[in-house]
Amino acid sequence: MEASSLVALPIVLALELSPGETPDRLTLSRDEAAELAALAAADLHALVPQVEQCRLAVAGALFDAVELLRPGFPVWATLDELARRVPRGHLDNVVAFGTHDGRMPAQPLEPERGYADGPMRLLPLSLLAPEALAEELAERLEVELVGRGEAGARSSDWLMRTLGVRLEHARYLSRNDLLAMTCVQYEHVNLAALWSLLECALLTPYREETTLTARGLALRYAEGKVWIQSPADWAAAQAIEPAQRAHELAGIVFELRQYVALLDAHRIPQALESIDATATAAEPGYLLEVFGALDPAYGEARLHAHEAPGLGVIAVTLAQRGENGRARVLANGYPLQPRALGPLVAALAERSGIATELHALGRIVLDESGRLGAPAEPLH
Repeated sequence: MEASSLVALPIVLALELSPGETPDRLTLSRDEAAELAALAAADLHALVPQVEQCRLAVAGALFDAVELLRPGFPVWATLDELARRVPRGHLDNVVAFGTHDGRMPAQPLEPERGYADGPMRLLPLSLLAPEALAEELAERLEVELVGRGEAGARSSDWLMRTLGVRLEHARYLSRNDLLAMTCVQYEHVNLAALWSLLECALLTPYREETTLTARGLALRYAEGKVWIQSPADWAAAQAIEPAQRAHELAGIVFELRQYVALLDAHRIPQALESIDATATAAEPGYLLEVFGALDPAYGEARLHAHEAPGLGVIAVTLAQRGENGRARVLANGYPLQPRALGPLVAALAERSGIATELHALGRIVLDESGRLGAPAEPLH
């Protein structure tokens, strides 16, 4: 049967590490991957005998869920592509991909060190099934894996010896099981809105999805991006006392930092939606909204850092001095990662042709409309 006519059924071997355990490494050699593939094939055959009619592909690499659950599912897509190139019947129709000279055969199969510390490691597998069998087999896998998907004793022992870790559990899951498990995890930490966006990006990227965070910031998935409501717009719309508005704005930025960190991990780009801005940008680590260019009728431009206890700088405002103590705001930037403040300040300074001197405010300054502002600095 031609490889092009096979239907890919993605699954994963989930390794729950014992507390304090970390694998010695994140990848397996070619020979090790082949050994594990043979063990996995025996496990899966015991659960669902029809898998003998399929081609089993195994990637000898340990990932975090955020690496596997990205638009287009690039790890599985790469694994499937490599497996389809192998002639049918090779190694009893079980194929495995591991490292050669320390490298995996394709970049998407290389785990990222930044996500290596989680309590669960995920090893991707794929069953390439004949079209006539695929639908029935997919249904059987969904039932059998969730109910009886514990890896065999030989497989678990091999994994512990090879990776140098103790395991609480090792079990096979369908990709749908992994999606459901991740959904529950995000909902448990009050990030249900994030999951609705992620689910749309993964499963129905042609649709739009609109949601609100737990604190009420509007988010929208469209055109392959998550569009984020301007925190300044959100603050201005709140009918609350100024001091409370500043406090709530800090909370919004704190929440947004969590969202953006996870969106970045899942490789979902972001964009900023701002009511009055003439331009917006979403650069690595920060968001930017621009309201206008320098006006010679106003005074010099300065960079002001809005600060909140425990959060540091939550926003940077570029403003010019004006008459009667009124500041003219030219731009706001929101640093969402610890290392983003420097690049944000540099970008704003370059935009206005000023030095990268940042004036710390020690608090959040809002104007009379509830938007981010700057201290009163009358022209002399």
